[in-house]
Amino acid sequence: MRKAQKTQAKNFTAVLRTAHTEIKKALESKNTDLALDLLEQCQAGVIELGESIEASEGENFITIPFIEAYCEQIYQTYEQLRLLPSCNAHKIQKTLNKTLTQIENSIENDIPAQIEAVFLPYKASMWDSLESVWKAADEDPNCSAYVIPIPYYDRDPEGNFAQMHYEGDLYPDYVPITPYDQYNFAEHHPDMIFIHNPYDNSNYVTSVHPFFYSDKLKQYTDQLIYIPYFILGEVNLESEESIKNMAHFATTPGVINADKVIVQSENMRQAYIKALTMVTGEQTRKYWEERILGLGSPKMDKAMATRKEDVEIPGQWLKIIEKEDGSWKKIIFYNTSVTALLNHNEKMNEKIKDVLRVFKENQEDVALLWRPHPLIEATIKSVRPRLWEDYKQIVDTYRAEGWGIYDDTPDLDRAIALSDAYYGDGSSVVQLCKEKGMPVMYQNVEILNYADDEQE
Repeated sequence: MRKAQKTQAKNFTAVLRTAHTEIKKALESKNTDLALDLLEQCQAGVIELGESIEASEGENFITIPFIEAYCEQIYQTYEQLRLLPSCNAHKIQKTLNKTLTQIENSIENDIPAQIEAVFLPYKASMWDSLESVWKAADEDPNCSAYVIPIPYYDRDPEGNFAQMHYEGDLYPDYVPITPYDQYNFAEHHPDMIFIHNPYDNSNYVTSVHPFFYSDKLKQYTDQLIYIPYFILGEVNLESEESIKNMAHFATTPGVINADKVIVQSENMRQAYIKALTMVTGEQTRKYWEERILGLGSPKMDKAMATRKEDVEIPGQWLKIIEKEDGSWKKIIFYNTSVTALLNHNEKMNEKIKDVLRVFKENQEDVALLWRPHPLIEATIKSVRPRLWEDYKQIVDTYRAEGWGIYDDTPDLDRAIALSDAYYGDGSSVVQLCKEKGMPVMYQNVEILNYADDEQE
C-alpha cells in the first residue's frame, strides 16, 4: 500500500473512533436514530476501507478478518439498539473501540508503507547524477521507482522554444523507462520527485517542458528533491568573493522550490547556505540549513564505480586506441566547455583547431578522445549563431578524418574510465577526473602552437 494510502487508512480509523464517541453521546441523550445512522456510516466506511486494503494487499490479507469482525460488531450493536433502545452507552463505545483497535494495530504493523519515487532526468548524458539514488530506491522492496525522461527544447536566438528533444531511448538497458505521457502525476502523487535540472524558464539555451518546472512539480509530490547534474570545485568558505562567484548555482528556481537539495559535500552545503542567506537575509539561515544536505554526489559515485575493464568499447574507438603491437596509446580526454566558447567566441574555435592539429601529428603515441559539453551545439545556435558554421566545420572535419575519437554519447563515465589524462577547459568534469587520480591540464585560449606558422 502506498504510504499516502496507509496514512489515509490510519486517519479513517481515527474518524471511526470519533464516531464511536458521538454514538455514545447520542445514546446518552436518547437520540437512538442518530446513533443508528452513525453505525450505518461506520459500516459503509469500514467496508470501503476493506476493499481498499484488499486491492493493494490481496483478498486474504491479515487485516481483513479484523475488519469483518468489526462489521459483525456494528451489525450486532445496530440490531441491539433497534430492538432495545435503552442500553449501556459506555459499554457499546468500549466494545466498538476494542474491535477497532485490532484494525488499527494491523494497519500499523502488518501493512508495509510503499513509497513511490519518480526520477525526472532530461538529458541522458546527465543521468549519472541520479543513477545511484535510483538504484537504491529500485532495490528497496518498499519503494516503487519510476524513471521518466522528460522532453526539453532548444531556444532560438529570440528565446522562443525551437526543436523539442526526447532522449528516452538513450538510457542504459538496465534502466526501465516510463514514457512521460503515460504517467499521471496527479493520480499517482508520488512521495518523492527527483530532478537534476534547476533552471525552469531561466535558461537561455534550453528548457525542459514547462509542465516539469520545479514550481509546477511541487503540487504533485510531498518531497521535491534537487540533485545538481554537475560537480563544482570546492569553495573557500572564508572568501566572500568565492561565495558570490558560485551564488548563481545556489539561487536557481530548482534550489528555491525544492524541499531538499543534495550537494556534493558538507563544504558545498555550507557554501550554498552562505550564498542563499546572502541573497535572502540572515533570518533565513535555519530554513536553508534544514533543506540543503551535503550527502555527496551520485555523479561521483558513478564515476568512481566505473572501471576501464568493465566498459564496452566501440570497435572504431579500438582502432584509434590500439597500436600495431596491440598495446594501448595514452588516451587524453579533451573537454571543451560552453562557458569557454561564450567567453572567447572565435578565439575558442581557433584554439580547438590548434589543439586538434597538435594531437593529429602525435596520433601514433596518443589517442585523443574529444568530448564537447553536450549543450555546446544548442548554445552556439541560440546565443552565438555566427560561430556555428565554423564550429560545425571543425567537428565534421575531425570526425571525417577518423584519427581521433569524437564522443557525443550519454556515457561520460566510460570516457573518464578509459582516459589517462584530462586536457581542456575548466569544468565539473575536472573534479571527477581528479577524484579518479588523473592528471589535469587546462588549455589556454591565448596560446596557439601554430600561431607563428600561420603568420609567416
